[in-house]
Amino acid sequence: MAKLSETYEAMVVFSLKKDEDAIKALTEKFKNLIEKNGTLTEEVDEWGKRKLAYPINYETEGYYVLYSFTAKPEFPAELNRVLNITDGVLRALVTTK
Repeated sequence: MAKLSETYEAMVVFSLKKDEDAIKALTEKFKNLIEKNGTLTEEVDEWGKRKLAYPINYETEGYYVLYSFTAKPEFPAELNRVLNITDGVLRALVTTK
C-alpha cells in the first residue's frame, strides 16, 4: 500500500551575494511553496550565516535554512527541482526524516 504522506527535511544554503532582503524573500518563497503542497511540522529553522566546508562558486560562506515538513511522496522531487534552478541557492538537499 502506498504512503499518503511522509516527513521530510530540506536543508538549503543561500548565497550571500544577494542582500539580506533577497535572502528573506527566498526563505519565504520556499516556506509558502511547502505550505501550499504540504504541512510544515516545525517553524522554519534559520541557522544564519555559516562558513562552508569548501568554496562553492568562489563563495566561502552561506545562509543556512532548515525546513521540516510532511507531504505526499511526489512533492520532494518537485521541491528539489525548483531549488536547483533558483538563483541565489548554492546547495539544497531534501531527505526523508
